[in-house]
Amino acid sequence: MIQKCLFLVAGLGTRFLPATKAMPKEMMPVLDKPLVQYGVEEALIAGMSEICFVTGRNKRAIEDHFDDNVELDIHVKDTAREEALSGIRELMSKCKFSYTRQAQMLGPGHAVKLGQILTGDQPFGVVLSDDLCFGTERNVLRQLLDVHQKYGCSVVAVQEVPRDVSDRYGIVAGEFLEDGVVDVTSLVEKPAPASAPSNLGIVGRYILTPEIYDALDRIEPGVSGEYQLTDAIDVLAKEQRVLACQFKGKRFDCGSLDGFVAATNYCYRMRFGKLPVPEC
Repeated sequence: MIQKCLFLVAGLGTRFLPATKAMPKEMMPVLDKPLVQYGVEEALIAGMSEICFVTGRNKRAIEDHFDDNVELDIHVKDTAREEALSGIRELMSKCKFSYTRQAQMLGPGHAVKLGQILTGDQPFGVVLSDDLCFGTERNVLRQLLDVHQKYGCSVVAVQEVPRDVSDRYGIVAGEFLEDGVVDVTSLVEKPAPASAPSNLGIVGRYILTPEIYDALDRIEPGVSGEYQLTDAIDVLAKEQRVLACQFKGKRFDCGSLDGFVAATNYCYRMRFGKLPVPEC
């Protein structure tokens, strides 16, 4: 069973300025819970209890969130507010947290490479907290893990996206191996709509095997002058099997204002009984 999950949380969150000038974008709350906590809950439910973060400057709030606050604990003890901390306390008791820092913003591929010191020589999960995902019967990471356990290879989460926004996503090409599982032949980071090889866009959930590190060493800076994880997985797909899982559930791009508002409304409706509660 895969135990480690890597969270890429070093980004500057420029799409949400000025809110993210001093606050990590991953700490922005959907209702009363920060985005990053939803992701850690998803990882734990999927069986990953060793949570690894690649952080950056001004991200200390994430580390503090998953640590004790003695003064706060004393203040809310035996009050109605104490129950609000039950979820984060459960995560703290069941998970181990580790951190390393990305000093320069050189892209998600660079961040994953830095995370090797935390994940080691074993398969691991990857979560981008901007993507808030809710599965149906099983959460999205669990669905990817099921595919990985069946085929023993790297797996990326995908969903159908409109072709006219393909330049916002990594796009996969390949043939369906079974219902919801694509045998990937290539991946392209943010292609123009006219050249997109499919309408299957990559979502911020991955299961990666350790061979990804060698692939990361062999790529050059790509889109935006950054080392793109998509480019490294494309190298991997040309040498060994890589699969894409068209997951069952919902995903919100909380890096955009529209997606963040939609996620907040969705969670509000779940909280107050207007929607069934899926796995996060």
